[in-house]
Amino acid sequence: MDLKKIFGYEGKNVVITGSASGMSKSATELLLELGANVYAIDINEITLPVTKAFKADLSNKEEIDRVIEELPDKIDALFLCHGIAYFKGKELLVQKVNFYSQKYMTEKLLNRISEHGSVTYISSVGGFGWQQVYDKAVELINLPTWEDAMDWYNNHKELIQSAYVFAKQCLESYVTYKCMAPEFINKKIRINAINPGDTITGLTEDFNRSTSPSGNLEEGEQMISNIFLKSWNGYPAEPKDMGYPLVVVGSDICSYMSGQLIYIDFGLTSSWTSQALLQENKKSIEEISQEANS
Repeated sequence: MDLKKIFGYEGKNVVITGSASGMSKSATELLLELGANVYAIDINEITLPVTKAFKADLSNKEEIDRVIEELPDKIDALFLCHGIAYFKGKELLVQKVNFYSQKYMTEKLLNRISEHGSVTYISSVGGFGWQQVYDKAVELINLPTWEDAMDWYNNHKELIQSAYVFAKQCLESYVTYKCMAPEFINKKIRINAINPGDTITGLTEDFNRSTSPSGNLEEGEQMISNIFLKSWNGYPAEPKDMGYPLVVVGSDICSYMSGQLIYIDFGLTSSWTSQALLQENKKSIEEISQEANS
């Protein structure tokens, strides 16, 4: 069995962001092992032996446009993996990096993506509950230009106060909204996202500090542990635990999968959903009982 043929990356052009570290670096290493021609983009130095590395600030439209001009005319798989943690006062920056730049790059490169190609994002468990803001996310998604989106953000400051959460909810909304859109489905381009749980990366300290109300590293670490690990006596993932599945999702192995939000969190969000459903059903039974006895 030829694994390179099964994955389908050998000799193919792959574009990936965030390759300098973390999950994306693990994914890039695997893509190289599988024989892909990798075009990698990051604000930090990329040390892997990729076909071509680009340094760019992906919150900046002009820098994105510059890189796009230098990417190949044909792209077989696009992986958008860049992201930052949230710190107070950086709400708009988080929206640009963690969602809008990814939407923008996708749509700018869409005409270069081959038939039966793939677009795969790294979202987050932090986007859980995206359905609650879906109408607003779609409103943002349908704006025609970067500038329109920046105006929209300026007029919806109450929404972006959740910063990281809202950006990831928009990304997950984008996957579900666009998977059957003509520009994707007419070329059978698949679009999916993985949603990692707690993972140790170069951003871990930033996430810990940003989670703590006082910016305390140890406090934030304990808070994240309480949210993501304590309920199942769990452990944080390593970058490869997310990077490798990311590569699988974008590969020919998953050639019939699109529009999926794949939670890689050892079942945590499924547990949250289960608890919510049980509480909702219990409430409904209680309401029916009260009505019957009134």
